[in-house]
This record gives sequence, structure tokens and C-alpha cells, in this order.
Amino acid sequence: MQITLNDKTMMLTEGITLAELLLELEQNKPGVAVALNQSVVARGQWSEQILTENDKITLFHAIAGG
Repeated sequence: MQITLNDKTMMLTEGITLAELLLELEQNKPGVAVALNQSVVARGQWSEQILTENDKITLFHAIAGG
């Protein structure tokens, strides 16, 4: 199936979860946040969120400021 990750098209196996994708990309670490189809997904939901055809995923890193 095809998804878009940070404006790049990727092909993934059907039934993969968000957590599995992030683990594969080595992005399952503190400070990473994820939006799926323009809605933020809580870290606790990553392992339950199954990706589907044409999903749009945005990964971003939290940055402390002041």
C-alpha cells in the first residue's frame, strides 16, 4: 500500500501499525510526535493505529524554547 511520509511517497506492507513503521525508521524515540492525516496521534495509540492506503503521516521533533 502507498502512504505519504513527510511529503515523500512510501510503499508499505498492508496492516502495518504506526509503531512498527516508526521502529523500522528508527524514529520511535523521545521527542518525536506524529500527525496522521493532520491529527496528532498520542504515543500510547501508536501500536494500535493501523495504517491504510493513502494515509499522510507527518513526523516532527519537539524542540524546547524560551
